[in-house]
Amino acid sequence: MQKIALIIAVCVTSILNAQNPYTKGMTKAQELFQSGKYDQAVQLYERISSAEPDKWLPAYHAARIQVVTSFNIKDQKIIEARLEKAQKFIDKVVALSPKNPEILVVQAQLYTVWVAYDGAAYGMMYSGKISSLYQEAKALAPDNPRVLLSKAEWDMGSARFFGQDIAPFCKDVERSLDLFATFKTEIGFYPEWGEDKARQILKNCEK
Repeated sequence: MQKIALIIAVCVTSILNAQNPYTKGMTKAQELFQSGKYDQAVQLYERISSAEPDKWLPAYHAARIQVVTSFNIKDQKIIEARLEKAQKFIDKVVALSPKNPEILVVQAQLYTVWVAYDGAAYGMMYSGKISSLYQEAKALAPDNPRVLLSKAEWDMGSARFFGQDIAPFCKDVERSLDLFATFKTEIGFYPEWGEDKARQILKNCEK
């Protein structure tokens, strides 16, 4: 009996050790991102993605960081370089995990960077694509809080632009908070962002 227990313990330890480089790397990359070291986080996610070519999450996180940190950049050449790199990460995720609602959101956000940068130049070019991506993501994952929140935020921006009421989309943000409370996944390092942003948007809705 003791021998069997020892064999099981050795097997479990071997499995955990095999996972350690990936787990440690992803944990470190998260820490870099949370501490504001965005470029270092992207570089580490990229190395992990190269070392673990069958896993989509490293490329996903690298793409998202490149996208969300591009919104406040004013230099078009810098935006182009960052989003070109982000698109390569997105393409890799799509190849590994087709019809993934999480990466559809990031793709929509990438196009939104351009609309936010220059709405007159890029609004007509990308607005239809953004709306289509959110519709596809919602059809695939209607109970994903990040999908609902991101779609609602885009719809709010469009409503404001055309002078329309944003109240219906505030309700979607409120529902996303309910979904954040119940959304569960057993996949390690799965996207978790959005809840704090939803609360902030909802506060603005109440003003």
